[in-house]
Amino acid sequence: MHHLPLTRIQKLISQRMLKSKLSKPCFYVESMADVTQLLAIRPKLRKSLGVRITTNAFYIRAIGLASKAYPLVSGTLDGDCIRLADAINVGFAVNAPQGLVVPVVKNACDKTLPQIAREEKLLTDKARDNKLTLVEIEGETIALSNLGAYGIDSFIGIVPPPTSTILSVGNADPVIAHSNGEFVVRKQVCLSLAADRRVVNEIYAAQFLGFIKEQLENPQRLT
Repeated sequence: MHHLPLTRIQKLISQRMLKSKLSKPCFYVESMADVTQLLAIRPKLRKSLGVRITTNAFYIRAIGLASKAYPLVSGTLDGDCIRLADAINVGFAVNAPQGLVVPVVKNACDKTLPQIAREEKLLTDKARDNKLTLVEIEGETIALSNLGAYGIDSFIGIVPPPTSTILSVGNADPVIAHSNGEFVVRKQVCLSLAADRRVVNEIYAAQFLGFIKEQLENPQRLT
C-alpha cells in the first residue's frame, strides 16, 4: 500500500471545500446555451482586437454583466443580513503544477472583453508558473469553473467559501437542430449554477443564468 502525502495547497483546498459543503445549503440549476456564433467570431476578434479571446474570457465577461444586473449572486450571508459585494470579482479555476489555483479578475463588470482576455492570460500564465501574488488570488465574490477543455459535458462545482455562487461550464458539443426547414449542426454548452439558498432563491438564480445564456448566444453584446 502506497501513501501520497497531501501538498500544502491540497490540504488548504480540502479544508475549505469541506467547510463550504457542510455550511452552505446549495441548490443547482442548469441551462443549455447555443455558442455557435460565439465560437465563430473568436478568430475574427483575435485579428481585429489583437488579443486571443478564450471562451473563459467570454464567460467572465458574461458573469460580470449578469452579476451587475443580479447583485445577490455576489452577496454573502452576514448574520441576519445579506452583504452585497463592493465589486464583482470573478475567480476562475486554473490547473497548475502545484494544484488547482483560483486567480481573480477584479471588477469584471467594468472591463471590456479585450481587457478581460489580456488579464485572464496573464493570470493563467502566472498561476502555471507559481508566480501569483496574494492580491491576485484574493477578493473573489463569484466563481467560474470550466472543464470544457477536458471533454466534460457537464458538472456541478462546489461553491467556494468566500462566495455564494459558482458557474460550471462544460464542453461545446455539436447537436442537430431544425432551422428554416432544414437540419443544421449547432454547438451547445451546459451551464450549471450552484447557489447558496440562504442568499439566492431559485427564481433569482434562474433569471441570472438566463441572462448569461442570452449574452453568450448574442456574443456581439460582450465585445
